[in-house]
Amino acid sequence: MRASLLTLVYLILILPQAALAQKKPAVLSGKVVDENENPLSRVSVTVLGKRNGVLTSDSGTFTMQVPSDQAFALVFTFTGYKSVQRNFFLSEKESEYVVVSMERGSGMLDSVVVTDQRQRREAGLVVINPKHAINIPSPGGGIESLIKVFVGSNNELTSQYSVRGGNYDENLVYVNDFEIFRPYLVRSGQQEGLSFINPELARNVSFYNGGFQARYGDKMSSVLDIQYKKPKTFGGTAYIGLLEQGLHFEGASKNGKFTYLIGVRNRSNRNLLSSQDTKGNYVPSSSDLQAQFTYQINARNSIELLGNISQTKFTLIPEFSQLTSSVFSPYFSANLGLDIFFEGREEDRYRTNMIGISFIQQISKKLRLKWMASRFENDEKESLDITGAYLFGDRSFDKGKPDFGMITNPLGSGVYQTFARNKLNIGLYNFSHKGSYDQGRHFIQWGQSVERQTITDKLNEWEYQDSAGYNLPYNPDMFQLSRVTKTKADIDILRLSGYIQDNIIFSDSADFSIQAGLRYNYNDLNKEFLLSPRVGFSWKPSNWERDIIFRGAAGLYHQPPFYRELRRYDGTINRDLKAQKSWQVTAGLDYNFKNGNRPFRFTAEAYYKNMWDVVPYDIDNVRIRYFGENRAKAYAAGLELRLFGELVKDAESWVSLGFMRTREDLDKDTYFDYTLDANNKPIDSTRREAGWLRRPSDRLLTFGMFLQDYLSTNKNFKVYLNFLYGSNLPYNIPNSVKYRNALEIDPYIRIDLGFSALLLDSEKSNRRSHNPFRNFENIWATLEVFNLIDRDNTISYLLIKDFSNTVYAMPNRLTPRLINLKLIARF
Repeated sequence: MRASLLTLVYLILILPQAALAQKKPAVLSGKVVDENENPLSRVSVTVLGKRNGVLTSDSGTFTMQVPSDQAFALVFTFTGYKSVQRNFFLSEKESEYVVVSMERGSGMLDSVVVTDQRQRREAGLVVINPKHAINIPSPGGGIESLIKVFVGSNNELTSQYSVRGGNYDENLVYVNDFEIFRPYLVRSGQQEGLSFINPELARNVSFYNGGFQARYGDKMSSVLDIQYKKPKTFGGTAYIGLLEQGLHFEGASKNGKFTYLIGVRNRSNRNLLSSQDTKGNYVPSSSDLQAQFTYQINARNSIELLGNISQTKFTLIPEFSQLTSSVFSPYFSANLGLDIFFEGREEDRYRTNMIGISFIQQISKKLRLKWMASRFENDEKESLDITGAYLFGDRSFDKGKPDFGMITNPLGSGVYQTFARNKLNIGLYNFSHKGSYDQGRHFIQWGQSVERQTITDKLNEWEYQDSAGYNLPYNPDMFQLSRVTKTKADIDILRLSGYIQDNIIFSDSADFSIQAGLRYNYNDLNKEFLLSPRVGFSWKPSNWERDIIFRGAAGLYHQPPFYRELRRYDGTINRDLKAQKSWQVTAGLDYNFKNGNRPFRFTAEAYYKNMWDVVPYDIDNVRIRYFGENRAKAYAAGLELRLFGELVKDAESWVSLGFMRTREDLDKDTYFDYTLDANNKPIDSTRREAGWLRRPSDRLLTFGMFLQDYLSTNKNFKVYLNFLYGSNLPYNIPNSVKYRNALEIDPYIRIDLGFSALLLDSEKSNRRSHNPFRNFENIWATLEVFNLIDRDNTISYLLIKDFSNTVYAMPNRLTPRLINLKLIARF
């Protein structure tokens, strides 16, 4: 019997069927004909979920042995015809004869075998099917949830991801060649709204996790390149769930010159957030409207308009938080608890809008020009005024006592207040030109961009801390706040960038190819002019029987500073900050093979990134706080292995395994080691340098798996599993040089499970004219179980001092096990 995902889920139910394998098989024979009763030869007849089958003879007949005393299904497939499924239950040694009629149709099953050699020849490229975004069980959903299977994750509440040791700000996102930006003041994933990318509108998704070409912009980690659809007929999708609702329409005019694509979404994370450690009134809401219109002026010229309006509101009135952490040591063990009682509220608002217009000229078959203009605006407001009174100590877990769950031995107490009134407005105007010229073995691409960025920033934040009746930091002569940030900044930046690139094929069989390019970047803020040569290659041995392509890339990758990097911890702006710089190399292979009759693809890539002029940062949840100074050097090295294929016939799955180490060395990171006497007083000191330390994104091992399966007797009942594992991450101890990033966040383990059932199939001809669902293609119902194993994953730590000034790290947890229901209709 095949090993499948359902075997894992229903192991106890399926194991008894193993005994049935000893029974003698039944015999099933029959004939396959078309709509006119003509026999069809060479039709594939297989048992659903099995690898091997039979082909019909010239007269359309077949005979095969099938399982007995158990339900099974036969699947009939033939090129140009719709697949047919028939269910059976035969007794031991029983024989049955059937006649199967097949209808003509254009539906064809997608194959995992890569026929587009481009994606196999470009280093770091992973092509993702956007159709899986609606199926993958994940609280965030969307294209980014698919990416996290490949790069790992440590926070299911955010759409952001870290690639090869980089942080969230090092990732580029393009939609139809327009660069996309995200809100900047967001502190935690629970405040984050919808991702810009609407997966229902996406046609192609290309993700580069390193080694990307010169035609892509100036970041150091990754590129997500999205192309939206250009529909030919009317259609759409409507879905409703406990977390998100959406609707999209698409269509074209009768002459095909005008096309439209419109999508609207609404999301509320209230069900997710209501189960977190901090109890209170959560009112999160996020909605957006996207539209794409295209018009074909004539055979050579077309216009494309892309627009987006998005708004996110987040309100929290916290009431009570109860954190618990267990301590195990050679000397003692304890269950520590922290109870916090809140007053106040938080209100945040993030508004973004973007509009872009493109004029595309197909001058000839070889020459293509594209002219683009866009405007992006981001308006953010953050209002926070929360006071918390806390009690810290040993928590009782004896259910037989009346003090169960309460703190019985207080170790510390205090009060803190957090205040913020922050405003940020970012406006970007961009004018770009891109072109390409196909000259046989040379495919030349070029581009030029002019961008004006205006940033208006107003920060007003402070924190007050009181521990056991003493103001922190303690000063008997005056009242002092623990942290104050009050700044204003108006920044105006002009950026120029461009590239030229040549993709060269050295033979007709494309055994060896090179992608070589040069990119430049200049901005008038720090007057820095940067050149980035980049080269990639691919080689397919022509005399090898195995389908293997070797590929690699090398180049310089620079990241000029944007708003977040410019701002120091105290809120001041460093206008002299230089770009972070790196040189990167990557090498690997791409191997297509078959296991039985099923196609598989295996990729492996090793990489090394050497970085200098690095701006160090600390990360808390999704908030990145930079030092605002070029005061570090760093490196990242690793290996990534991936397997794509049909572990179960006609159900594509993939597995990803990554190993990585990333370290940084900060300038002026010296500290003193003290020698103490018998009375614990310092008598001598030694000055030391911290040296190479773990970066905030340092994670040794990541593992991701996305599996699909279906019932052996009904392909219309499917199950999806999303499994993520990431080894421990470092966490920073504030104001500590010696112990920077010395805390560890426990490994992230998460299993999400989804079940889908087809309520309405695509056979419109079987529906009556008065049927209200006559025009629907299909309707699916989905049940999702998030965090199946109910693991308490940690996202950050809250540092608490007891009465003796000993510091304890109390974990902030992510979401527990939750249920989500969803209904999806396509028309």
